[in-house]
Amino acid sequence: MNVLGIESSCDETGVALVRTVVSGTPQLRAHALHSQILMHQAYGGVVPELASRDHIRRVLPLTEQVLAEAGATLADIDVVAFTRGPGLAGALLVGAGVACALAAALGKPTLGVHHLEGHLLSPFLSADPPEFPFVALLVSGGHTQLMRVDAVGRYELLGETIDDAAGEAFDKSAKLMGLGYPGGPALSRLAQQGRADAFALPRPLLHSGNLDFSFAGLKTAVLTQHRKLGESPSATQLADLAASTQAAIVEVLVKKSLAALKASGLKRLVVSGGVGANAELRRQLNEAAQRRGLRVHYPELDLCTDNGAMIALAAAMRLQ
Repeated sequence: MNVLGIESSCDETGVALVRTVVSGTPQLRAHALHSQILMHQAYGGVVPELASRDHIRRVLPLTEQVLAEAGATLADIDVVAFTRGPGLAGALLVGAGVACALAAALGKPTLGVHHLEGHLLSPFLSADPPEFPFVALLVSGGHTQLMRVDAVGRYELLGETIDDAAGEAFDKSAKLMGLGYPGGPALSRLAQQGRADAFALPRPLLHSGNLDFSFAGLKTAVLTQHRKLGESPSATQLADLAASTQAAIVEVLVKKSLAALKASGLKRLVVSGGVGANAELRRQLNEAAQRRGLRVHYPELDLCTDNGAMIALAAAMRLQ
């Protein structure tokens, strides 16, 4: 069975073709992705109307590209999957509309996939796929959650952010420092040149006794510290502030994840979502896992951000 997946929840148009197998994880046949970063940079963030219009331009050419790379035709598609939310309403409508129209024309069924479930299961396409059960850290621009995952569709929420997500903390802090869009990757690159202990920034809810997160207070602390540096901070000061900001976010994510593993009694952690590509987060989690005899799994770097492969995969695993 071949599942075509369409992702259009925000500023990336993704299409992929996944094939189910008799036993084991579905296989990715081909995928293509178009990022709108360059288009939105002029505005310092995503403009929903522009995002929707660009999805309209991209989704069909990307579908043709994926089918060509997979050596398949429209007749080979058995199910059309699409992101049903959460995301930008107009952008989601593009993907849903194309998926439903294509499926209707082919006489095939559609399957709407929750965006976070796509991220959650995306590490199954990696070279080192996980096994159930595991604890999942979903960490992206709009979401930060810890889940216990026993099987496809069997999820227990262990903790989540009560305000800003980790990705928002990266992006908004970067914007305060004048680093442009997208802010998270820019802040992480600058942090490599700074000292992580240069500024004493807060670690919200680190000792709360639960598995919830809060990053709004950290963002405010970064704003306060940036103002103290004056109107023209030096390159060294900005690098130190970036490194200190990243250190605060990563420490909270790592310690909360380890606490979730301890509370659940599980030995396997899956990290997914855009922030899961952060090199410092991966380094600290890998070191902690090695010391404690744990396993950590990640998506491939090109599948950390929004993509059609994770949508097709999640649909295929549900169908299995």
